[in-house]
Amino acid sequence: MQSWRRKSLWLALSASWLLVLLRVFPLLRLAVPARPWAGAPQGWPRWLDAELLQSFSQPGELPEDDPQLPQAPRGGSCDWGACFDVSKCRGGGLKVFVYPVAGPISDTHRRILASIESSRSRSVSPDEACILLLLSLEAPAGECIPVPQQWNGGRNHLVLSLHPAFCTQTFQLGQAMVAKASPMVDTFRPGFDVALPLLPEAHPLRGGAPGRLGQHSPHPGVPLLALAEERGGWRTAGPDSSACPWDGRCEQDRGPEQTHPGATLPNATFCLIPGHRPDALHFLQALQAGCIPVLLSPRWELPFSEVIDWTKAAIVADERLPFQVVAALQEMPPTRVLALRQQTQFLWDAYFSSVEKVIHTTLEIIQDRIFGASAHPSLLWNSPPGALLALPTFSTSPSDFPFYYLQRGSRPVGRFSALIWVGAPGQLPLKLIQAVAGSQHCAQILVLWSSEKPPPPRWPKTAVPLTVLEGQRKVSDRFFPHRAISTDAILSLDAQSSLTTSEVDFAFVVWQSFPERMVGFLTLSHFWDEARGGWGYTAERANEFSVVLTSAALYHRYYHILFTHYLPKALRALADEAPTCVDILMNFLVAAVTKLPPLKVPYGKQHLEARPPLAPEGLESQPPVQDCINRMAVEFGYMPLVSSRLRLDPVLFKDPVSVLRKKYRSLEKP
Repeated sequence: MQSWRRKSLWLALSASWLLVLLRVFPLLRLAVPARPWAGAPQGWPRWLDAELLQSFSQPGELPEDDPQLPQAPRGGSCDWGACFDVSKCRGGGLKVFVYPVAGPISDTHRRILASIESSRSRSVSPDEACILLLLSLEAPAGECIPVPQQWNGGRNHLVLSLHPAFCTQTFQLGQAMVAKASPMVDTFRPGFDVALPLLPEAHPLRGGAPGRLGQHSPHPGVPLLALAEERGGWRTAGPDSSACPWDGRCEQDRGPEQTHPGATLPNATFCLIPGHRPDALHFLQALQAGCIPVLLSPRWELPFSEVIDWTKAAIVADERLPFQVVAALQEMPPTRVLALRQQTQFLWDAYFSSVEKVIHTTLEIIQDRIFGASAHPSLLWNSPPGALLALPTFSTSPSDFPFYYLQRGSRPVGRFSALIWVGAPGQLPLKLIQAVAGSQHCAQILVLWSSEKPPPPRWPKTAVPLTVLEGQRKVSDRFFPHRAISTDAILSLDAQSSLTTSEVDFAFVVWQSFPERMVGFLTLSHFWDEARGGWGYTAERANEFSVVLTSAALYHRYYHILFTHYLPKALRALADEAPTCVDILMNFLVAAVTKLPPLKVPYGKQHLEARPPLAPEGLESQPPVQDCINRMAVEFGYMPLVSSRLRLDPVLFKDPVSVLRKKYRSLEKP
């Protein structure tokens, strides 16, 4: 009898402890969105802690609140192999023809057309195009417009709509792909359709607002939760709130809450977003604010889910387990919160901050399907700077780009190629050639001859190969990806540049530690000019800089690819019209890609007599120079330059020790 009572008491205590664990154990590793598989139906999220729920219920056995209606088939039998003719894209790559829009053009359509116009994929002829793009199938009166003559059952067509309003007669689509904002999961065709984000009407064309994350880790003054409300605002709850903020059946005290109906961006650590489609707009607001989206049983496909790994930036949870969700959020480790919030900022900036980025991402996904999944590995899509800035025409291996050395735990090996640009007739840079050739890290010297006079037939003998390249007499030609460049590192020089061998050696060693950044000797600084109401810059020596002159700078050769094939033609033409703007344009490009400032290394005073092209007195005498930085900021959509106060010197630089102990002793010569 005593034994039976002890067993009963032990079972009762065990059951009590089990209930306590089910109530407060962190279940939000709980549910995360699984990687999408083409052609596979999307059911419940993948549960990482399913074994913890075995005594409660299995995910497939959870009771439904409402009777389920029969689900429509997910897009029929159309898939990429059956409904798309890849042969039309093999020759010229991805070329897109846009059907003319009949009638008045809305601001949204105008931004879409401008985005495609600026892309590398635009085609003016439907016969040469790989994809025929139709901007929505809904007429202004709400009726479906007739399909074009080249419809061909929708084959190789892309129907694009950035807003939920859409022609309901889906049977007319035939074999056409659909790129639609927030499509429902029961009609979305994985691997064939493209899920777009639900954009606000006033979403900017290019650039876009930066992320608003000011604190990368949980802060005591920031609320833990923010709930998206139907009227467009956000309701925040303090970290001590134990109530379920989205379920009206909760009767507990909701704790300190604040309602902000007019606020567009939430100020919280986690943003609870109900799963019905009208709340999909809150999803982008959460990303921009750096608020981790917690999607409560979403019924819409996550944007660009084919390539974006949302497990690194968002959380999917079951809306029928409110207490477990709140408890799990409260106990999530700060390191995990930090990683999620940082990823929201990267994804927002890389793919969602402007209409142009949304359109280009859509086209890039289709291009990856054409050339295979290896065109952009998952690392390129889900790591900075993103797949839009990792051109597959350069390489499909992350190890060839300058952005992923730190993640791979490696650094660049090999040597550099010196590219000396000769644009004006004058004395040959013989002294510069000898100084660069004496570097132990120099692999070759390339002289880019862009002068009107022909190059001399004989050049001095050097310890490394010297090759003369014929230029096109344009300043932008110095940033063309010449096939003769055989190394990852490029030392960009002008004929008027003056450097010593020690300066070159030390600059290259610094670049090996920061291969994604520009390393230079002479600097400029940009500033906001209140009097003129625009941007300006100065070459005066100061404690802050944001631009290094390419008349003497080291950088990765991949930036020649981006300069030639990524920048708009208008910006390259601007550099040719105002040659002194080319330094700023290259710095704009690198800063926009890396979000980092350049690096400055020591430069001897004896070189300052040889003025670079952007001398301080030249800034005032050339009006285009004053305007080019503002024109570039308009084309980019924002100001990408980042200021810095850092200069890297050798360890014993100017230390009171014997000169024989210093590796770069010549740097300190007056």
